[in-house]
Amino acid sequence: MAIRFDSWLISIFISRIALYANFMVYAACLPILLNEWQMSATQAGSISSAFMFGYAASLFVFAWLSDHFGAKRLFLLSAVLSASSALIFGFFAHSYLTGLLLYTFAATTQGGLYTPAIMLFSDRYDSSRRGAAVGYLIASTSVGYAFSLAVSGICLNWGGYRSAFIVTGCLPLVGLILSWYALKTTPNTIHPRSDRIHVTTILRRNRNARLLVAGYTFHCWELLGMWSWTPAFFAASVAISGDSFGEAAQFGAYLVASMHLIGALASASMGRLADRLGRRVMLIRVAAIGTCISLVIGWLVTWPIALLVFMGLVYYFSAIGDSPVLSTALTEVVEPSYLGSILAVRSLLGFSAGGVAPFIFGAVLDIMNPPGATPETWGWAFMILGLGGFAATLCAIFYREPGKIRQSKS
Repeated sequence: MAIRFDSWLISIFISRIALYANFMVYAACLPILLNEWQMSATQAGSISSAFMFGYAASLFVFAWLSDHFGAKRLFLLSAVLSASSALIFGFFAHSYLTGLLLYTFAATTQGGLYTPAIMLFSDRYDSSRRGAAVGYLIASTSVGYAFSLAVSGICLNWGGYRSAFIVTGCLPLVGLILSWYALKTTPNTIHPRSDRIHVTTILRRNRNARLLVAGYTFHCWELLGMWSWTPAFFAASVAISGDSFGEAAQFGAYLVASMHLIGALASASMGRLADRLGRRVMLIRVAAIGTCISLVIGWLVTWPIALLVFMGLVYYFSAIGDSPVLSTALTEVVEPSYLGSILAVRSLLGFSAGGVAPFIFGAVLDIMNPPGATPETWGWAFMILGLGGFAATLCAIFYREPGKIRQSKS
């Protein structure tokens, strides 16, 4: 059954785009900030890693609290805090230390925009339509990242990184208003628990839940490491042709923004395909494709930019495409009353892995450290990400789908 685009879904979609407006601003500005803030690649990676660790903690707390206080309340609380922290980062981050502290603080406020949203969608849509619905939810995240990168790229050309920080810091206020409008009539559902089973007991007894949590963890290692460093990677590739570093950084931001739009298409389409073909089939296919590209793309940094752009588009499509499938599958193997707690554990593990990945990536760049953009520098760094993709593929292979989804009665 097709998803109907009502005002609720459209408002949530647009609000999350605005709320994520500052999520990718640091990655977009990274080629400039390396010089402006006098950072090594390891230091640059540490800011991305700290952000992901803060985001992981935030996801855990907001997801756990959603089981006890309701997903709607936690989503709106996160929207208020996210809009506030984005403003603070936008106006006051001006060095490595302030950037590290304020970007990490911003991360700790944003977890409620994701896991409680999955719970809201799980309550609103039955299993026959849930894959498509969650696909559109994840797609709004990708469009938000693309929007963040595009606005940052425009601002870099207009007034440098400071203008990018300020403009993307103000936009989440629009998302806050739209979120309140969308959810004002939505019930705040709290699912009662019939017993007090600990979350670790659920994971120990539920093989599919363990595999999906592990697969998501490895997926985040690859995906979040890629998100943090691909703007700099494409900027380095473009700079080989003789463009200025500022022009290369702007081009990198625009290019990766377009790739996030491809990721949005992947989220929407993979969710719908998973409703028709099954979760396991789609997880294996997209994870395997992403792994293969991780293992080779870095070695091709000196190749024609057109080839790299094509590979990057496929990379983003595959790496993001399994996100809605992993989330939808988890809602089908875990009881609703424990879904928030399991999502909390999954988010903590996944984004902790995603927090380590950018730091390790930057450390590999520093260790190789030859002058210019060389295949050895970027090749080994991207191969580190490919290890996560390979492990995620194995988890998908061992996953066993719990039967065909029953079609809902009209």
